[in-house]
Amino acid sequence: MKISFDVDCTPEELREFFGLPDVKPMQEQLLKEVEQRMRTGLAALEPEAMLKTWMPAGMQGFEKLQEMFLNQLGAAALKK
Repeated sequence: MKISFDVDCTPEELREFFGLPDVKPMQEQLLKEVEQRMRTGLAALEPEAMLKTWMPAGMQGFEKLQEMFLNQLGAAALKK
C-alpha cells in the first residue's frame, strides 16, 4: 500500500513547524559585513592605489638593476 499527500506551505511556515530558528537577521548582518570587506578589497585594486604600492619597490629594483649593470661594465673596463 502506498500513501502520499501534498503539503502546501511556505519555507517560513515549514521552518516554524519543525522548530528551526529564523536565521534571516543573522544572514543579513553577515552579508553586510561581507559587502564591506569586498568594498575594502576593491579599493586596493584601484590603479592609483596599486601604483603607490608597487612603484617604490619597483623603482628600488630598477636602481639595483642599474647598479648591477654599471658594476659589470666597470669590471669589464678594468679587465681591458
